[in-house]
Amino acid sequence: MHFDPIAWIRRLFAPIDPWLFGILMTTLAGAFIVMMSASPERFQSHCMNILVGMLVLWLTAHMRPQRLYNLALPLYVMGVLLLLAVALFGESSKGAQRWLNLGVARIQPSELMKIAMPLMLAWYFQKREGSLKWRDFVVAIALLAIPVGLIAKQPDLGTAILVLGAGVFVIFFAGLSWKLIAPITLIGIAGIVAVIMYQTQICAPDVKWPGMKDYQKHRICTLLDPSSDPLGKGFHTIQSTIAVGSGGVFGKGWREGTQAHLDFLPERHTDFVLAVLSEEFGLVGVVVLTILYGMLIARGLAIAANAPNMFGRLLAGAITMTFFCYAFVNMGMVSGILPVVGVPLPFVSYGGTALVTLCLGIGVLMSVRRYRLRTGGA
Repeated sequence: MHFDPIAWIRRLFAPIDPWLFGILMTTLAGAFIVMMSASPERFQSHCMNILVGMLVLWLTAHMRPQRLYNLALPLYVMGVLLLLAVALFGESSKGAQRWLNLGVARIQPSELMKIAMPLMLAWYFQKREGSLKWRDFVVAIALLAIPVGLIAKQPDLGTAILVLGAGVFVIFFAGLSWKLIAPITLIGIAGIVAVIMYQTQICAPDVKWPGMKDYQKHRICTLLDPSSDPLGKGFHTIQSTIAVGSGGVFGKGWREGTQAHLDFLPERHTDFVLAVLSEEFGLVGVVVLTILYGMLIARGLAIAANAPNMFGRLLAGAITMTFFCYAFVNMGMVSGILPVVGVPLPFVSYGGTALVTLCLGIGVLMSVRRYRLRTGGA
C-alpha cells in the first residue's frame, strides 16, 4: 500500500480550526515575551506547560462530540465525588483545602468542573430538547449549585465564579426566560449600589457578612478603599494600578518596568501578569490583547451558532463565554474594579492546570466545528 505523507499530514491536522489556532498562537507568542520579562526563571516550565496544553488540544479536537456527550455524566459524577473527597480528606495550604493527594500526584478537582459542568448541563438539555419545562431549569440549577457550593466552601471563590459562569451560560443559552433573569440582575445591581453607599457601616470590623468569611469581606471592602489596608489586602490593588497607569500609551519598554523588576508587584507571573504587560507595552499592548480575546470569543460563538445540535451549541457557547469570564475578571481585578479572587489571564498567566484546561476548551470548540463540517455545515 502506497504511503502518502501529504494525505497523512492533512488527516493529522484536519480538526485544527485555522482561525482559532492562529489567534491562540499569536496570544501565546505575546505571552512568551511577557513571561520572559515577568519571570525568566519559569520560562522553561512555561514552555513545557504550553506543549502539554497543545497535546491536550490536539487530542480533544480529534474526539467526536458524541464521545464528549457520552463522557458528560461520568465526568460530572467523578468531579463531584472528588470535590466531596477534598472536603473530607483534602490537603490544606494557605488556609484553603483545595487539593487531593492521590499518592502519585496532587490534584485540584475544582479545575475539572470548569469543563465537566458545561458538559453535564449541555448533555442534560440535549436529553430534553423539544420538551423543556420550568422544572428542567430548576434541576439544572441544582446540578450547578452542588459543585459551586463545594468549591466555594474550600474556599476558592475564583474557581467557583468560573464554574458558576460556565453553568449559567449553558442555562441561559438553553432558553431561560428573561422574566427570571431580570429580577436577579436588578437585585445584584441593588446589592452593589448598597455596598458602595453604606461602605463605612458594613465594612466595620465588628460587622459579619452572612455566608462569607472575614477575608472575603475584607477583600471587597479593600477594593472599595485600598488605602484602608495599604500594606495588606490593598497592596495588590495599589501596586497593580500603579503599574497599569505608569505604562501610559506605549509603555516603558520590554523589561523596563520598575513595579515588576523592583519587586513591588506581587504575583507578577500569574494573576497580575497583565500589570507587567501594561507597564512595559502600555495601552497599545493591552488593546492588542483585548482584540485577540475579542476575535477568539467571536470565532467561538460562530462555531456555537453553527453547531448541528443543541449539545454542540450549548457546550461551545458556554466554553467560549468562559474565556470571556477569565479575561473580564482578571482584567477587572488588575485594574482595581473587581476584588482579587485568583483568576489567571487566559493563555498568558503562568500555571499548568489553568493553561491545560483552557487548551482543552479550545479543543472542544474545534471538535464541534469538525463535526459540523462533516455533516455539511459551512
